Amino acid sequence: MTRQPALTIATVRSDFTEKFGIPRQSGLVSSTTSRIVFEPEFRSQDFVRGIDGFSHLWLIWEFSANVAAGWSATVRPPRLGGDERVGVFASRAPFRPNAMGLSSVELLGVELDSHEGPVLTIGGADLLDGTPILDIKPYVPTDARTHIRAGYLDSRPRNPLAVEFDSAAAERIPEAQRQTLVEILSHDPRPAYQADPGRVYGMTYAGHDVKFTVEGETLTVTEIRDLPAPDSSV
Repeated sequence: MTRQPALTIATVRSDFTEKFGIPRQSGLVSSTTSRIVFEPEFRSQDFVRGIDGFSHLWLIWEFSANVAAGWSATVRPPRLGGDERVGVFASRAPFRPNAMGLSSVELLGVELDSHEGPVLTIGGADLLDGTPILDIKPYVPTDARTHIRAGYLDSRPRNPLAVEFDSAAAERIPEAQRQTLVEILSHDPRPAYQADPGRVYGMTYAGHDVKFTVEGETLTVTEIRDLPAPDSSV
């Protein structure tokens, strides 16, 4: 068949409805689950024939929430505190000449006969709800390298934060979602240049508005509120 320009083949449905709080890398929070729903022209089972034989996948996707922001030759990685620059090609920043991302995810399930055609359930994704998927490829054993160097990541290790809940906040979210939220927050979603212990941060997750503070190496969830249900008529 003739090659065509890149087009959206599927869309991600996840519990992350805002960029703030999304894990910075795929696999960082393995307990997150998302769904991949194919666009109508790709809903034939032929497109996913044999995919259930693989445990992990590569997703190539579009930084759709950053397209209008443009790109830069240098960026400020969070691991460097937000005040040192490196080349954009020495980073995984979203501000790239081509707004494409790459994620390795676990394939948790394949539903072939849903009302939306084949649907893939994946784990460990770092993707905003509604992210366009441009391609899907199997992750194979030769993709796993050993004896790697990780540049400035090696010199700036980051210890996870201890996560605590005010008792009232803990009761506002189901235990399964609470455990995933703990994983997400332990990796410190704050911008690297913000370290004000008096500041209250907010993020959305799984239909909840989550407020928290950070002091030293401890993050405290102070409030969790249910978000209004989406308007299904829109």
